[in-house]
Amino acid sequence: MSDKRAARLSPDARRAQLVAIGLDLLADRSLDELSTDEVARRAGISRGLLFHYFDSKRDFYRAVVRQECDCFAAATEPDPSLEPVPWLRSFIAGFVAYVLEHRKVYLALVRGAAGGHPAAEDVGERTRETLARRVAEGQRRLGMPDSPRLSLASRAWMAFAEEAITNWPLGEADAPTELCAFLESSFIRLLGALDRPSALTP
Repeated sequence: MSDKRAARLSPDARRAQLVAIGLDLLADRSLDELSTDEVARRAGISRGLLFHYFDSKRDFYRAVVRQECDCFAAATEPDPSLEPVPWLRSFIAGFVAYVLEHRKVYLALVRGAAGGHPAAEDVGERTRETLARRVAEGQRRLGMPDSPRLSLASRAWMAFAEEAITNWPLGEADAPTELCAFLESSFIRLLGALDRPSALTP
């Protein structure tokens, strides 16, 4: 514990502080490597007191993942009053901006949690379901034909977008703009071909 006495915070404020410290530490380590001892030390409290705010280490991990996933979902939610094309561009721009700004934590938590971390697999999966619904909504807003394959195609586009964003060369000043345009084009081509893929056209 820090020699300096911890400031008195409300329970909600203390929980938020501990989660924020956990997210900060995850910039250079995996969720499994996140130490509750170090989180408590940085907060200026004992490890035992940390577990006054969280039932277990697993509960703390889930709170950290949930916070990151909630922020990601909020950043990719367009204004519902927008016209279809600005709505889609707002969604894509939010997706790109968030992942570029939080790349390491995003890969560790949003993609990683959905990949099967035992503490938070369901949290990550719910977030991906939220994003998949937005992809499908964008498809419908643009007036593209509906399809029983829409849910599958939405997740396929998200995986494509993740790979593009996390590996896009960012050396040039207009790289994020080019990336958004690339993802918009891929969205139109993939989600617009669901009524009859060209390979099946007689």
